[in-house]
Amino acid sequence: MPVATEIANAAGGFRMNANLFEKSLEGLSAEEWQACPNQSANALIWIAGHIVWARSRALGLLGADWSKPWLGLFARGTKPADAAECPSSDEVIAAWHEAKAALDAALENISSDALSASAPERIPSFDGKLSGTISFFAIHESYHVGQAAYVRKCLGHGQTAG
Repeated sequence: MPVATEIANAAGGFRMNANLFEKSLEGLSAEEWQACPNQSANALIWIAGHIVWARSRALGLLGADWSKPWLGLFARGTKPADAAECPSSDEVIAAWHEAKAALDAALENISSDALSASAPERIPSFDGKLSGTISFFAIHESYHVGQAAYVRKCLGHGQTAG
């Protein structure tokens, strides 16, 4: 089933983000996942975990039940946890692939009627509807995918695009 018109651009954004995000994570060591470019920046483990957490939130809004027990470590506003508390980079990557597939399916299966429902309270929406909230999640993810690409570059790896 094709993606509903109301979220076609968001779905395209999620697909583009997925490609760039996966390139940002290629070839990184376990130490690099924990490294911060400076004292006030987040490490890739937090950025990646947060992206997976946000996709889980979008999935919930789309009616899909998907989660991991460690997602709360990466919720909005959380401080980076100690490395010992975090899942491994392999766990985060595996969860990313699961969340990516689940979101692709949810975006294809959500109806226009469901997307026209009022936006949830306290989550931004561009149109006051669920469709606008899903678009917000795509833009939010783009912000963090850019962070991941920047951290990768700070760690001495090549660029992800261009």
